[in-house]
Amino acid sequence: MTRFKRILLKLSGESLAAGGKTGIDEQRLADYARQIKEVHDMGVQIGIVIGGGNIFRGLKGAQKGFDRVKGDQMGMMATVINSLALSSALDSVGVKNKVLTAIRMEPVGEFYSKWKAIDAMNDGFVCIFSAGTGQPYFTTDTGSSLRGVEIEADVMLKGTRVDGIYTADPEKDPTATKFTDITYEEVLARNLKVMDLSAVVMCNDNNLPIYVFNMDIVGNLKKVIDGEDIGTLVHP
Repeated sequence: MTRFKRILLKLSGESLAAGGKTGIDEQRLADYARQIKEVHDMGVQIGIVIGGGNIFRGLKGAQKGFDRVKGDQMGMMATVINSLALSSALDSVGVKNKVLTAIRMEPVGEFYSKWKAIDAMNDGFVCIFSAGTGQPYFTTDTGSSLRGVEIEADVMLKGTRVDGIYTADPEKDPTATKFTDITYEEVLARNLKVMDLSAVVMCNDNNLPIYVFNMDIVGNLKKVIDGEDIGTLVHP
């Protein structure tokens, strides 16, 4: 028996660049695809949202003079590029998958609906949800929360480059200590940067737990599904 039957996996666009600041690292992409296949082969239903920060981030664009709406739309397109890259990597390891977009752009991807996604997952497809919510002013964190709630996922697995949630940024503060679990209320009270505020509130309101772990270590995704405590659980 696996720990979760249906998951929403949130991947970082920046992590796709691996050691670089931008672009897509082919080895990192292949590592992700193999980890997803390993869990898919266990019978877990998988929905995925991947960010676009390795290509373009709308908020940073706005800070440099871009119109915010157009900047966010560019960020949505960046998530589509990453989603297509991940789809191709999954194809190469024999995992059936669909790219579903929040903005109509056939034949790049199918237009998203909850029922289409659930039917596809029931039929053994990994579903990759791209273009965020389809609206500006919302991050892919919020898009992940929305999709996780819609597809009735058991948990949102937030794959990052750190192994959980700490009292402070462990890359900047060597005294930071790690939480094994924490409530949404405490995350908000401590102003911990787990996800953006609207994403955390949506998960809390809809009883969707978040599990934060290091996806960049190959094999960690399966460890989470197997029930190993390698990250931090955020719960109501």
